[in-house]
Amino acid sequence: MAHDHLIEVLDLDVEVLHAYHHELITWVGREAADRPHIADLGAGSGSGSLSLARELPGSRITAVDVSPEMLAHLRARADAAGLGDRIRTVEADLDRPWPDLGPLDVIWAAASLHHMADPAAALTAAFQALRPGGLLVIAELEGFPRFLTGTADEEAEAHWHAVAAKGRHDAGLHMHENWAARATQAGFTEVTERHFDIDLRPPLPEATTRYAAALLHRMRHGLGDRLSPSDLAALEQVLAGLPGRNDLTVRTERTVLLARR
Repeated sequence: MAHDHLIEVLDLDVEVLHAYHHELITWVGREAADRPHIADLGAGSGSGSLSLARELPGSRITAVDVSPEMLAHLRARADAAGLGDRIRTVEADLDRPWPDLGPLDVIWAAASLHHMADPAAALTAAFQALRPGGLLVIAELEGFPRFLTGTADEEAEAHWHAVAAKGRHDAGLHMHENWAARATQAGFTEVTERHFDIDLRPPLPEATTRYAAALLHRMRHGLGDRLSPSDLAALEQVLAGLPGRNDLTVRTERTVLLARR
């Protein structure tokens, strides 16, 4: 059930933030070699792998994840989309020595490096796995999207996010690393960083409500022992009222780094 919920979040992220994802993949396509072999690190539900395969004709994708459930979902999606011959899956824990994935032209790490126990070691492994001239892509989020900006629930949502951020910090997640410095230390050059400030206003498509519900349900599950009873009641009230709202927004920030081996 936990994996099903995360799959929904990841898939809806690509659907709702499609303009950002399209711009990012188009940028990568301009910088990558022709017909690139791409490793998608922490591929999750496969939305990134499928988008890369669709947007970059001739590319081959190796999708890497530690979860066999995620990889099974990814393989089913790739086959259903007619992309199964261009996307292969590899089950691996990237905090251990990496399997042979290469030779690689692009390493795509979208919202995955902050989960690594040792990001410096992961970037060193990425450097070694790429061909000379290969491209590293790191796309990281500053925090989870917010949906209630400008509403009476904005202050409560800000509090939930502050509690969630402290939880991620306490858990040792690397949410605010200097990825440019990390990449340079690992040997990468030609480091370029872009910041995307995403601000979607109503009216928004129906998928936005499902995206908000999925993320807030995930937050409710993760913060159950960190929020006061009144905070939990407020969060549950917002969740119950989501289907009838027309004032949802989507505010989020993404930082993307491209670097060369």
